[in-house]
Amino acid sequence: MQRGKDAGFCPASFKKKMTETYRIADKVIQICSLHERVHRFCADYRVAGEPAEIRVEITQEDIDRERERSARERLLSGRPVIRHSDDHIEELAVYRKIAECMPLFDTVLMHGSCVAVDGEGYLFIAKSGTGKSTHARLWCRLLGDRAIMINDDKPLVRISDGGAVIYGTPWSGKHRLNTNCAVPLKAVCVLERAEQNSIHRITAAEAYPFLLQQIYRPSEASAAVRTVQLIEKLPGVVNLWRLGCNMELEAAQIAYGAMKG
Repeated sequence: MQRGKDAGFCPASFKKKMTETYRIADKVIQICSLHERVHRFCADYRVAGEPAEIRVEITQEDIDRERERSARERLLSGRPVIRHSDDHIEELAVYRKIAECMPLFDTVLMHGSCVAVDGEGYLFIAKSGTGKSTHARLWCRLLGDRAIMINDDKPLVRISDGGAVIYGTPWSGKHRLNTNCAVPLKAVCVLERAEQNSIHRITAAEAYPFLLQQIYRPSEASAAVRTVQLIEKLPGVVNLWRLGCNMELEAAQIAYGAMKG
């Protein structure tokens, strides 16, 4: 995929309802799909009358590859393989194509859960099953209307010398917790289970392995190189923390008390 180029040619044979345009992470993206489901999925992000900066076309081959990739990942992790419908798999194939080209716009996909409080974002990253979503929901419980769930699974983050901005996306985990908005990213927190709650600042070197694990790495060479450059830049523009937590409300109190400063 190239900056300013199509992420695939959209044939004229597509019915109009299969081609829609969306604003995601401040980029206008035209999606040409085989199924309607992805357009219902992205409905909150739809825009009209704006020229597309990125165009994504999905073929049956894309869906088949995505299914094979998903099955392989589940087998490697010891989870049972689930046979999803083509229209469900297409949702994932669309986002993969978007994630592949976003580093060319200084934007990366992070696997994590992000909450905004008073207009600033706090991103929690960890291995799957650690409790990122549970901890983020504790912040919402603690802070009430002051807290907004930006994205519960796959937010996009734009990184520049002046800071980082985190965006909601439709792809937000099984609970579909996301908000179509953008906020400055104040902090990234590595989450770990612990009997006692504790939090402390960490260095870029300490954070780097966790960031590398939880960031999407494109297959195309120039985008992959740019992703690594952006990972290396992130610790210079946001605060980095490590939280040991027991998933009780006190964990959110301790975390927010430290990170808001």
